[in-house]
Amino acid sequence: MAAQLRQLRQQIKTVKSTAKITRAQEMIATSRIVKAQQAVAASKPYASQITQALSALVSHHVGVDHPILQEQPTDTRSAVLIVTSDRGFCGAYNANVIREAEALIKALRDEGREPVPYVVGNKGITWYRFRGREVAQTWHGFSDRPAFGHAEQIGRRLTEDFLKTDAEGGVGEIHVVYTEFVSMLTQAVQVKRLMPLEIEEAEAGEGGPVPPAYEFEPSAQAALDLLLPNYVESRIFHMLLQSAASFQASVRRAMKSATDNANDLLGVYTRQMNQARQAAITQEISEIVGGADALAESGGE
Repeated sequence: MAAQLRQLRQQIKTVKSTAKITRAQEMIATSRIVKAQQAVAASKPYASQITQALSALVSHHVGVDHPILQEQPTDTRSAVLIVTSDRGFCGAYNANVIREAEALIKALRDEGREPVPYVVGNKGITWYRFRGREVAQTWHGFSDRPAFGHAEQIGRRLTEDFLKTDAEGGVGEIHVVYTEFVSMLTQAVQVKRLMPLEIEEAEAGEGGPVPPAYEFEPSAQAALDLLLPNYVESRIFHMLLQSAASFQASVRRAMKSATDNANDLLGVYTRQMNQARQAAITQEISEIVGGADALAESGGE
């Protein structure tokens, strides 16, 4: 009985320590979610303006063209950018991203294309390396706090590969699998095609606002050459920020669940310890009463 009490006390001590850690991680993730949301909101004005400028350029200058806007049916290689996290303790966050990425890879293979993974985050990198899967490029160390410079690195590499042919090791299209922050409770994995860009040319009478007719210097084509890479990088940056916010929300939810489970387990162990203590006290009382009765009987004789 004494051994059981010691074991239960040790288990209670361990669970309390675990609950303190998970509670601290939950509070840290909660504070970081606010910063991540602010970063997403701060990136929207730039993304909106560059999108508006690009739409205006394409709508009012029909003659301009760029390889990033063109379909490449002869190139059968497809890049798949997979955005995961560098750290764990985030529930099914990375598993959901990898599952959607693998479904996309299978769908591309069924279409006769050759998927080429590009992976962001240590968790995704480890997953593919453990299974002996080749990846074209990896990036890590910034998944929870991405900067625009990281998006530039990724965007430039993807753009360079897109402009190459299959024979040169290039790709004909680029897809991105990332997690979009919907709310504190909901984060949805998104699969979007990044390139070739799908830009709708707005015209009068279509019900929506027509982009203004800007004058571009030195020319519309030169402006397009500068705008498109920046547009691609801004979209990647937005996806990285969305993934970072989703990661922090997933950490918070996972740590809250772990804290709740630890508190429930603590209650179970406490009840078991109280029952064991009550049983020990009852046994001691029974032994005392039994000893007293034995002494009384021996004294009476």
